Amino acid sequence: MIDRFNIAADILKLDAPIRQKLQRPEKQIVVNFSIVLDNGIEQNFEGYRIIHNTALGPSKGGIRYDTEVNLEEVKALAAWMTWKSAVTGIPFGGAKGGIICDPKAHSKRELEKITRAYTKSLSDIFGPEKDVPAPDMGTGPDEMGWLMDEFSQVHGKTVHGVVTGKHLHAGGSLGRVEATGKGVSIITLLAIEQLKLRPARSSVAVQGFGNVGIHSALFLYEKGLKVVAVSDVSEALYNPEGINIPELILYYNLNNKSIKGYPNSVTIQHEELLLLEVDVLIPAAKEDVITRTNAASVRAKIIVEGANGPVSSDADTILHANNVLVVPDILANAGGVTVSYFEWLQNTLIEKWGVNRVNRQLENILEKSFKSVFKTATKYNVTPRIASYILALQKVAETQSVKEVALVTNNYKLN
Repeated sequence: MIDRFNIAADILKLDAPIRQKLQRPEKQIVVNFSIVLDNGIEQNFEGYRIIHNTALGPSKGGIRYDTEVNLEEVKALAAWMTWKSAVTGIPFGGAKGGIICDPKAHSKRELEKITRAYTKSLSDIFGPEKDVPAPDMGTGPDEMGWLMDEFSQVHGKTVHGVVTGKHLHAGGSLGRVEATGKGVSIITLLAIEQLKLRPARSSVAVQGFGNVGIHSALFLYEKGLKVVAVSDVSEALYNPEGINIPELILYYNLNNKSIKGYPNSVTIQHEELLLLEVDVLIPAAKEDVITRTNAASVRAKIIVEGANGPVSSDADTILHANNVLVVPDILANAGGVTVSYFEWLQNTLIEKWGVNRVNRQLENILEKSFKSVFKTATKYNVTPRIASYILALQKVAETQSVKEVALVTNNYKLN
């Protein structure tokens, strides 16, 4: 994150004070709490909430439950949320949270206790006008519902807008579950158009078959693209004639959320999927899967980053030299925060939007953002990634500077 930030900051000639301010989070909160497990044993947990920046509005960002959660990761993810909101014009700042735990190792009851204890520890940090969490790796609508309920209990009233990604009956928005994947597919189609390729003749490989990967693959399949490879943690599948994605999703749901053993394909190595000769590669699993060690072997024409940070900064240079178009995460997977904003807005206005309105406005925002990024890339002769950072940094830095001038301006008149 800092590598890309510094390149954009140099181009914009940001002053040292504002550069330093935007490199660092506004707040770093570490919480420690215990719950009693189902077996009666008390277990301790550590959690984080990082508020990176609030210049553009309340901070916004997911909460992940994972054994690999650490402070540096959460800080980087929080900063990415700031840039993601800025580049799409969403009036939010950036935040991220996490708890060090394995959600698969805990019962629903235990996960509820973990979520409620974490929420209680941060009840003075969260708030619809302050900091708005959302789902991330290892969390979903259940956790967001528990968070909203606990926050509401602490504050003595129902506060729907404190969190997004909730169940529909708890104030969630239509279109939110599939929003990130739909956004990735919208951006993919725009990138294909940018390179003057034909969707009906384009092939796609999707790494990761979680929420983002599933919906990305499904929407692109429905648009007529040939999805030739997909993978999850258990297996990587390949079929040069194309995989029937609705059929695979049905198999996945009936097979304990795993694609392992799906019959209408061949099994390949996970690393092979990243190196297939396809038009579009969508890494939608985790960070740093394309690095300097394998970047030169990537044969895709376009990489659309469904995950956060799947392409390392040193791999960017290699891919650019090889004419691989990389659409960066802060643009490519911004569908989630965009529809989160719509959910927050509906909660605030006490409204309920139809799914067609949600999808139409999502497409409008992402299409405008895509055009702005590529116009900026041409203007500065930089990659779309650096162009995204230039747009985001410029917007946040200008707003931050105006706010700071207002803080030091005297509020009185001299006699």
